Amino acid sequence: MVLNARQRRILDLAQTAGSVEIDALAAQFGVTPQTIRRDINQLCARELLVRYHGGAGLPTSVENLHYQVRQYAHAEEKRAIAAAVAAEIPPRASLFITIGTTTEAVAAALAHHSGLHVITNNLNVAQELASRDQIEVIVTGGTVRQRDKGLVGQQAVDTINQFRVDYAVIGISGIEPDGTLLDFDAREVRVAQAIIRNARRVFLAADHSKIGRPALVRVGHIGQVTKLFTDRPPPGDLAQVLREHGVAAHIARPA
Repeated sequence: MVLNARQRRILDLAQTAGSVEIDALAAQFGVTPQTIRRDINQLCARELLVRYHGGAGLPTSVENLHYQVRQYAHAEEKRAIAAAVAAEIPPRASLFITIGTTTEAVAAALAHHSGLHVITNNLNVAQELASRDQIEVIVTGGTVRQRDKGLVGQQAVDTINQFRVDYAVIGISGIEPDGTLLDFDAREVRVAQAIIRNARRVFLAADHSKIGRPALVRVGHIGQVTKLFTDRPPPGDLAQVLREHGVAAHIARPA
């Protein structure tokens, strides 16, 4: 799938605001409403957005964004977050890396670290790191989720439970103002919960669009996290929760 720059920006705006309006987009980009309507029709035909009268929006809280949307959305912010996470992981560390496009960016940023031992339920992460001579990669068992190459299910949990690692690098679909961490797939959540339990330090990598975003399944609470890596300062309620639980926030601004 090839998207033009305007279509990628429309996806970014939709992920941040939850929906977009045709007339407002036409004014913002300086094009006709017909041009924006064609863009949105193409994005909806690829199941990247859901069309409604006058605009388009994201799926509901019971359905995550299409994987390719998440790859495109906030790519610069994810790279900045990934670089910040990688800078705090020393050589010869052991770590879990979960499913997610932000955690995949972290894997790319870790590619030149030496002596790492990485356990992952993300086949994209495994492919990124497996060719590196100085990195050992262990892939969990489980059922392959075709849309994003994530491994889920009890076999993945069983593999995770065999290890106790220095760091867990996790992503998330939504963070509520009270610090509740949310995702969409209960099978994925059970793996993420096992990863959190079996890590000495938990690094949560999440761009600003995840804050306040609804999702169906509760993963845990941000108080279980050692450090939050994001690209904008958390809003007031969440910032207070972070202070109460002693969770450091690293703001990684894109270039």
